[in-house]
Amino acid sequence: MNPFAKRLQDRAAGTLFGTWLSSTSALFAEAAGYAGFDWAVVDMEHAPMDMGTLVQSLQATLGSTMVPIVRVPWNDSVTVKRVLDAGAETVLFPFVQDEHEAARAVAATRYPPLGVRGMAGMNRGSRFGTAPDHFTSANDRMGVIVQLETPQALARLEAIAQVPGVDAIFIGPADLSGTMGWPGQLDHPDVEAAMVEAARRAHAVGSHVGTVVGTVERVQRFRDAGYDYVGLASELGLFMRAATDALKVLRAGTPAQPGPAAADRPPRPGRQ
Repeated sequence: MNPFAKRLQDRAAGTLFGTWLSSTSALFAEAAGYAGFDWAVVDMEHAPMDMGTLVQSLQATLGSTMVPIVRVPWNDSVTVKRVLDAGAETVLFPFVQDEHEAARAVAATRYPPLGVRGMAGMNRGSRFGTAPDHFTSANDRMGVIVQLETPQALARLEAIAQVPGVDAIFIGPADLSGTMGWPGQLDHPDVEAAMVEAARRAHAVGSHVGTVVGTVERVQRFRDAGYDYVGLASELGLFMRAATDALKVLRAGTPAQPGPAAADRPPRPGRQ
């Protein structure tokens, strides 16, 4: 079974909390796991991530229990094939508009006869040829999350969520705000209302639903609205917020007092 799908089914502790990995840094990916996030999206859509840095980021997550989710640039079977060969097992597909596009996404992650994934036995995804019965067992380990980002996609939510092989849906608040006519206003009441309603509808058909927001307060808001998994910003976003807040405090404070003159300082141990 796919590890993220299993985590969603077994989540006795409630909502799964994650983040976005946008820096392409394997060190940030490793640190996010040790920080305790349940999952993290390794972003190939908007981050400058190539196949080499993808492999490094996936390797960096192995030391923790954090589940990596790879967001591919588009619903493209060629890219998906390469991502799966690199070792990804859970894939997030952006801008899925209807059930036909969702079915195409699922097919890209499955070997024939269940899908169209090209067969190659010597790669990281097959543990370099050592995974037992790889071509018959790999399909069961694949996870598919489809991202709904427009009113048109939300109108097809039930049909999309019930496509066989779709493990969860993801509501993209940034693009949704733009396509609803409120670009950049992710917390606009109309956008939030649509997202809350999406969770209700997803659960009504037995689907899991997730999203990503920028603050702890908004994470709590969508957790309380019933979201099964919620991302908190990105590693770069968290760093930039902490750094800029710290600098504001430092620059707004009184000048630091100079230390004692060198002649007045006590000698260091071991020095005369």
